[in-house]
Formats: sequence, C-alpha cells, structure tokens
Amino acid sequence: MIPSELSRVVLSTGVELDVWDTGPRDAPALIFLHGFPENHRTWRHQVAHFSHAFRCVAPDQRGYGDSSRPKGAENYAPAVLVGDVFALAEALGIERFTIVGHDWGGAIAWAVAMFGQADGRVERAVIANAPHPAVFQRLLHTDPAQRAASQYITAFRDPAHDALVREHGLGALLLKAIRWEGRAKNDPAESARMLAQWADPDRAFAMLNWYRGSSIVVPSMDAPYEEPEPLALPVLTIPTLVIWGMEDQALLPANLALGEQVTNLTLAEVPAAGHFVPWEAPDAVNAAMDGFLERTAAR
Repeated sequence: MIPSELSRVVLSTGVELDVWDTGPRDAPALIFLHGFPENHRTWRHQVAHFSHAFRCVAPDQRGYGDSSRPKGAENYAPAVLVGDVFALAEALGIERFTIVGHDWGGAIAWAVAMFGQADGRVERAVIANAPHPAVFQRLLHTDPAQRAASQYITAFRDPAHDALVREHGLGALLLKAIRWEGRAKNDPAESARMLAQWADPDRAFAMLNWYRGSSIVVPSMDAPYEEPEPLALPVLTIPTLVIWGMEDQALLPANLALGEQVTNLTLAEVPAAGHFVPWEAPDAVNAAMDGFLERTAAR
C-alpha cells in the first residue's frame, strides 16, 4: 500500500480539507478529485506514478475523510464544491493547474475546467468515468438504459432511507441501492479504510449530500422520454482527456458523445475496466495520462 501523508488546509470558502500534497513544489500541478463514496486514495496509483515530475494534490473533499462536513445539502451544491477547488489552489499558491477527476470528482472537474479555462487557471482536464453534465442530463431524459442505471441516485436522495444509514452506516444503503454484477475488488486495506469511514453516520450523510445538493433531475422509469432544455454551459476548449472504463454499469458509454461540448478531446477507452478505473486499471490510466500530458505540455 502506498502511504499518503495528509496536511490540513484552511480554505477561504470556510472549510478545512485534508490534502495529500506531494511532488516538487515548482513542478506543474495536478489536482486530483475523488468521487463517491471514496477518498483521496482513489488516486494512489496515479500519485505514485506522477509525483516525480508533477506536484500532485489530492484532497479529501468536503464531507469525506476528516475534512470539514457542514450540515445541510445546500453546502454541497456543485457551485460550492467548485469553489473549494479554486480556493484550494489559491491556499497552496498554485496559479495554474491540470484538473483530474473521477465520478463526482469528475463532475466537479468538468465545471472547474469550463470556468477556469477563460483566465488560464485551468490548463488541461483529465476526466475518468464522469459524465459531462449536459450529455448526462440529456441521456437521463432520452435514454432508457442510462435512466435505469441512474435510479440509485433517487435512493440516495430519499429520506426514507435515513434511518437505515443512521443505524448501519452508508454501506447498508449501498447494498440496498446498487446491484452491479461482477464488481472489481479493491485492495483489502483500502476497502477497510472506506468501510470505517462509511460507518460514521455524520460522514455518511455528508457524502450523500453531494447527491442531495445537486439540481440534476433523475426521471422515474415511467416518466415520458423527451428532449430536455439544453444546459447553457461553456464549450470546453482546453486540451481534455476522457478516460472511460467501458464496463461501467452506472455511467454508460453513451456519455462519450462529447463532440458538441469539447473541441480538443482525447478519448481513451479501457475495455476491461468498470466504474472505478483509476484503481481497477491503473496502468492503462497512467499510460493514457502520460501520453496526454506529454503531448499537451507547455513548450
């Protein structure tokens, strides 16, 4: 197991994050954002691989690990979470960075990239198995397979399950709501770390608030299938690498229809991996990132 040393960083947004900050301080910065229901250790293989040449910054985002977990879903709205990322860069003295995200961290990374490209703060984006919000919204309204795969989100938002979480932790709700087959096995030490974190109800509800604070609408399976109003989002023009574990059962390959949203796109499909591609297929992820970062490096 690759050890991580966390430092406490106080942000201007009012939260404190535990952050794994390693690598040369004067090197180009990679900011890694983990997803639900994990922590900074999602990126352990990538940090180990890149920290000789890059400053690698991997926080436990708000609500996760021992980072601040304010109460109330409004404190986990996407705009608030995006603000944390820019505040983290500012607190660490990082003027420009490449944003790297997976799952919910990838959703935030999309927004960080869109709004950070204008002034050059965000130079590149790497997204792993995280849908672009405009594409995902459209699929939820028009694609039966993606709508069916996303019904777990409704369960995560349903207060009828709160008693279960209070008594048995987040793991009980995950078992109830998710029925993926053939899921990859994480390293036992990493699983034990997460199980211990999920057992804390306060932390569990903070994690769930990422879903409850989001405005995304997941229609029921019997709702009409029709085109939604398109989201008015900036087109992403900075170099962007999208890595996708093609056996993902939650976020389907239809999410890769990104032509209208990203003008400088590199796509790396990983056929033998599922949703948690950073640790399911670390060699493939590292290789894709190696090529992309080398090709798009400032000269």
